[in-house]
Amino acid sequence: MIFASLHSRNYRLYFIGQGISLIGSWMQNIALSWLVYRLTGSVFLLGLIGFLGQIPTFILTPFTGVLTDTFNRLRIMIVTQMSFMLQALTLTMLVVFNVVQVWHLIVLSIFSGIVTAFDAPARQSLVIDLIDKPEDLGNAIALNSAIFNGARLIGPAIAGIAIAVVGEGICFGVNALSYIAVIGALMQIRIPPKPQASSQDNFKKSFTDGFRYTFQSVPIRRLMILLAMLGVIGMPFIVLLPAYAKVILHGDSHTLGYLMSSMGAGALTAAIYMASRKSVVGLGKIIAMSISVLGMALLLAAWSDKLHWSMTIFYFGGMAMILTLSSINTMLQTIAEEDKRGRVMSFYAMAVMGTSPFGNLLAGTAASGLGIPIALLIAGGITLLAGIWFGMTLKSLRKFIRPIYVTKGIIANLPDEIN
Repeated sequence: MIFASLHSRNYRLYFIGQGISLIGSWMQNIALSWLVYRLTGSVFLLGLIGFLGQIPTFILTPFTGVLTDTFNRLRIMIVTQMSFMLQALTLTMLVVFNVVQVWHLIVLSIFSGIVTAFDAPARQSLVIDLIDKPEDLGNAIALNSAIFNGARLIGPAIAGIAIAVVGEGICFGVNALSYIAVIGALMQIRIPPKPQASSQDNFKKSFTDGFRYTFQSVPIRRLMILLAMLGVIGMPFIVLLPAYAKVILHGDSHTLGYLMSSMGAGALTAAIYMASRKSVVGLGKIIAMSISVLGMALLLAAWSDKLHWSMTIFYFGGMAMILTLSSINTMLQTIAEEDKRGRVMSFYAMAVMGTSPFGNLLAGTAASGLGIPIALLIAGGITLLAGIWFGMTLKSLRKFIRPIYVTKGIIANLPDEIN
């Protein structure tokens, strides 16, 4: 059943609050990238600000994951959402009063990165606490992707029009107001208290245990390596989209909105498909296939100079990204032990978002020096090879993942095909 996890009251509250808030977040993402490019006209600075805004996530998430396993995840999320609201309000004031400068955007992006370092592992590991039935975990993760990408479908389209008619400030203001919904929803959630981590477990030991557990597990380590590669090579093309819309497609903020909405439509399609799945069985093949499709999409985007073709290409690119991320997220949360889930998901956040700053900087530098099409060709080729590599390793992963699935009752001790 596609909406099985919405039967859980806590998850239903979270779903509604996030659905509203994420529309504002995507409006801000589009407005911020367009504002940076309008102020500077530099694809390098697009990459640099993306780098500076996400590098705190790379540095801090391995440590904030320990806090996620130690303290109340719900309270951490409430604080982070309030912090994001403060950042959006500050951006609104700077733009409305026409005093915004590039250094303001750099400082506020760094602040957002620091907050995200606390928010991401808490958000990822909170999901299982919100559902009444553990077997609904995969459905809940897929629905998270659905609301995220449904917002990516709606938010950029609204932002493209709003920027052209009113300016970037309205997008930041709407985002600030949208946080009221998610903060209100989080405050109504009630989760039964769980035993806290032992007082004898100090921070250093908790971090070391989480690191050792994550990287000594062959399937978890391999998935993390794949995610890191995608974060550096496969997904940073998004930071180039403002320049791609203007330079390659000769468009404006509307064009950027169309491209982002196309990606959102593809991602939403993928999320709905993932929500309809009833088992984690077969996710490995989906990962290999979708990474290969993402690589092909980037290769084709490098040759496209027509909006309708680019929108079609990015539709499949968005679909491939969410199939990959949702599948890996579900596999990791299924494999991970409960008392280490927060730390494992902190490394997940580091691999996805923490490596992105390096990818953004690399993409901006490559596009500036070699041109946008060449940068896309390089990224697409490497991503395609990564998908082929992972497909070739699936057979060797089965001997590690199968016993975990059997122990957790996901499969009987009979089928050979588990991923």
